[in-house]
Amino acid sequence: MRMEPIAYWAFDEGQGSIAHDQASGRNDQIEFALLRGRYQPQREPIWRQGINGNALLFDGYSTWLKRSADLTPKLFDGLTITAWVAPRSYDFGDEQRLAAIVNQHDRERCEGYVIGMSRHGSWSIQLALGEQWVEVWCYDHPLPKFTWSFVAATYDAATGQIKLFLNGNIVTMYQHSQQMIEITPSSEDLLIGKNNKGVILAEAFTMNMFDGLMDELRMYDAEISGEGIAELYRQALEGHGGDIPDIPDEHLSIPRSYFTRDRHRPQFHLTSPGHWMNEPHAPIYFNGQYHLFYQFNPNGPFWHYIHWGHWVSEDLVHWRDLPAALSPEPALDPDGIWSGSAAYDEQGHPSLFYTAGNFALSPNQSVGLARTAYPQDRDRDLKRWIKHPNPIVVQEPGIGLFGEFRDPYVWKEDDHWIMLVGTGIEGQGGTAMVYTSINMIDWTCKGPLFISDYEQYPYLGIMWELPVLLPLQRNGQDSGKHILLISPWGPEAKVEVNYWLGNWDRASFRFMPDHDEPGLIDVGDFHFTGPSGMIDPVTGRSLLFTIAQGERTPEIDYDCGWSHSAGMPVSLTLREDGRLGIEPIEEIRLLHGMKLLDLADVTLGEANDRLQDIQGDALDIQITLGSGSVRFFGLVVRRTPDGEEETVIYYDRDREQFGVNREKATLDPYERTRGIQEGKFELHGEALQLRVFVDRSLIEAYANGLKSLTTRTYPSRLDALGLQLRADDDIRIASLEIWEMKPAFIDSK
Repeated sequence: MRMEPIAYWAFDEGQGSIAHDQASGRNDQIEFALLRGRYQPQREPIWRQGINGNALLFDGYSTWLKRSADLTPKLFDGLTITAWVAPRSYDFGDEQRLAAIVNQHDRERCEGYVIGMSRHGSWSIQLALGEQWVEVWCYDHPLPKFTWSFVAATYDAATGQIKLFLNGNIVTMYQHSQQMIEITPSSEDLLIGKNNKGVILAEAFTMNMFDGLMDELRMYDAEISGEGIAELYRQALEGHGGDIPDIPDEHLSIPRSYFTRDRHRPQFHLTSPGHWMNEPHAPIYFNGQYHLFYQFNPNGPFWHYIHWGHWVSEDLVHWRDLPAALSPEPALDPDGIWSGSAAYDEQGHPSLFYTAGNFALSPNQSVGLARTAYPQDRDRDLKRWIKHPNPIVVQEPGIGLFGEFRDPYVWKEDDHWIMLVGTGIEGQGGTAMVYTSINMIDWTCKGPLFISDYEQYPYLGIMWELPVLLPLQRNGQDSGKHILLISPWGPEAKVEVNYWLGNWDRASFRFMPDHDEPGLIDVGDFHFTGPSGMIDPVTGRSLLFTIAQGERTPEIDYDCGWSHSAGMPVSLTLREDGRLGIEPIEEIRLLHGMKLLDLADVTLGEANDRLQDIQGDALDIQITLGSGSVRFFGLVVRRTPDGEEETVIYYDRDREQFGVNREKATLDPYERTRGIQEGKFELHGEALQLRVFVDRSLIEAYANGLKSLTTRTYPSRLDALGLQLRADDDIRIASLEIWEMKPAFIDSK
């Protein structure tokens, strides 16, 4: 006689936020962050094609089902749990807890059961048997990502055996006891996709949650035989000719389209498809395409288990999402793939250099190498990368600040590769160690590039992160000068992009700055950070990429499902007057939509009259003031008609300050984007020229090609779309042009 399940979620609904349990007839609510609809229209959980019918896509941080304990059948003398799962990412395994497929347990109180996954695809069934917490693991048959697997776990109190099955075959058996020991019941709720006792991160986020597709989840209150498990596996595949069906890439991708109507999410700046990103890095050009990578957590909109996300573009402004390029693996980099760079190998093919995290070692950071699988797989998008089996550089005692050694920046000169690695010198300050190689595998340390003075400039920190060294052009020709950019780290460090202009001595592998005190590219306050750079082989330009930090509370991050974005790619040059030139790349014009306004030689009042008809939250605004002095000039953006909310970009000549006033930016009590953010900027008698990009919450402003300002603003009102000009007198506007801006990404389905 065939055993019937006590609970069976087929996940065939295909829409809505209810999952039906066919065994009990109950409906269970599906939790999902975007159901709240706080910053965009409400979105349903994500449904995809399943093994049979439909399947539910769990997003790794906010998708889960709950059934209260009083409505959940108790399991005592046996259990069987079966499910089809297709993981999208692996869990970090915080506190050795499982990313639960289904559970009703309390490990600390030794109650209940949980089946789920952990690091690198390992999986486990864990039970409270009497007063003992028993864990049975499967390490040698990990669950592969992006592929359906049929998992099953059984326990029979009569025999004391616990078994794990994968795709109909037994893979683990554990003999617990020869005595009859029942499962100790739990008073916790039954949860699907979320651990009863998941670790809490950043106040709002629960770790140890399942990320991927789930289908055909069944629970039984007794052991099913191995033959019965195999029969369930065969039955599920009858409609597929007996083979496990492939999953289209888009079915497991984070759907970018889910966030396009979020009123705060940037649209023409670079963003991850969803969840967390921080600094973009490792830009490289190959076969007619630019590749740019970024720090990415696929599990949710929070900093935690970092991978390398991947974008590709033919023109630096229109981009496509690609699957994550690098993910943590057990032996080499189990605790994260941290920042790095890209360079060409002996054949001119891209290679990636990254910081490999392994908390079991000391130091826990080393330099890893991954080579493209091109040309073997002929994939122009470079989706597949093959890691070198061992770190190529491991920090040795006496070389830099021990244990702080990361963010390799690599380029090739003649027949040698040169690498900078961010670190510090004990008692002195930050630096980058210089290494050289003739084969990209064996590296020789040449000493520190240049050491900052911590005693004189404590804001430069005790070590540097993300060192970048780029040559600078003047009027399209080599100027003979380089720029060194770094991000400070440590006590008293102010995390901004600092730079020195100077000379790179190839013979001694040293950088000799022209000035002791570094400059700042941006006047922002922790919004323009994380430098990475490249020499564009198409134009010869030195390009800089950065992260545009956000300012959200954990509650808001949870609601919106994404965090951070990238800054505009900028071109760095050396001007005739010896100052650093900073300009957004000229390709930005390719994103121009309709031209909304084009004025020349008008008064401030005339310009404001015309601006009353202009609204938008995705704009490119270019302003040049007329001759004559002005003590104060402001451009108001994201303004409500009554001025209750507004953000003001301004220049104060008397104080020589370029800044933004966000004191009225929002009425939302949860938002922290308030106050004044400004920095020193001298005009030297020039007419003020502003180029301002408004991209929903992200605002970037460039003053006279010399200084940038990056900030965030999150208006609470939907009508905060207006513009206005302000000044201390009725100045003339030499020119004012405004364009609508089009998105950088084509929305995926």
